[in-house]
Amino acid sequence: MRLAFMGTPDFAVPSLAELVSAGHEVAAVYTQPARPRGRGQQLQPSPVHAFAEGLGLEVRTPASMKDAEAIAAFQALDLDAAVVVAYGQILLPAVLDAPRLGCFNVHASLLPRWRGAAPIQRAIMAGDATTGVQVMRMTAGLDEGDVLLSEETPIRADDTAASLSERLSRLGAGLLPRALAAIERGGVIETPQAGEPTYARKIRPAEARIDWSRPAVEVDRHIRGLSPFPGAWFEIDGVRIKALMSEIANGDGVPGQALDDQLQIACGDGAVRLLTVQREGKGRQAAEGFVRGFPVPAGRIVG
Repeated sequence: MRLAFMGTPDFAVPSLAELVSAGHEVAAVYTQPARPRGRGQQLQPSPVHAFAEGLGLEVRTPASMKDAEAIAAFQALDLDAAVVVAYGQILLPAVLDAPRLGCFNVHASLLPRWRGAAPIQRAIMAGDATTGVQVMRMTAGLDEGDVLLSEETPIRADDTAASLSERLSRLGAGLLPRALAAIERGGVIETPQAGEPTYARKIRPAEARIDWSRPAVEVDRHIRGLSPFPGAWFEIDGVRIKALMSEIANGDGVPGQALDDQLQIACGDGAVRLLTVQREGKGRQAAEGFVRGFPVPAGRIVG
């Protein structure tokens, strides 16, 4: 099939690789423009951009797919279909209707649960036992289209947003060849979403600060759901520290109180042990290494 691929982060790279490996003609790859990254704030292409260029594919980076010129250029590709994986831009009906067979999205949840921008983070933070990935037909509504294929996976007690994202990325890439083959031969079964939708709103910066008054199970999910980005954080003497990995621990105390000198912190109900942390301006460290250089004695209250 003659396709366009639209995606931006690491999550989307396996899907693009799978399309190329399956022999589809990728007429153009759309991705977000280069953004400043790192300490030097140098412009860097997206992971999809870098991967596509390495394959010699044409890469397009329109600032907005609502722009008339960008829409016309997309329509001129004369596509059979378009595949969208975490692209990061809203597509108007003029774009969605341009390919002969339509536009199809790889979405990282079991719809209609967690429609929207942050389904992986929200699933962990909410304590969902199971999530999955689906290939769906795109419509003008937010993640409201019919579902073509699905695959489920449990959310483990040690899953972070990073580990779950990697697993779902691979599962989604594996679904694509089957979905496209069924679409091409006209044998695909499209199932309307059923049930009450929930929405995975974008993670707001204010959400990242840890509220130690919450139960330990919620604090642990909060930490893992925001790891590695943006990273749940707390403060000690005005120094911001990200908590990147944690586990439930035994113990009780005043919320935010260190119960030992190894970053076991009391919550509103129970406690968590911080396993991996990152002081601002520094690299990530295991807790035992961190406290050697930045002691947090028992009884200390963290903010």
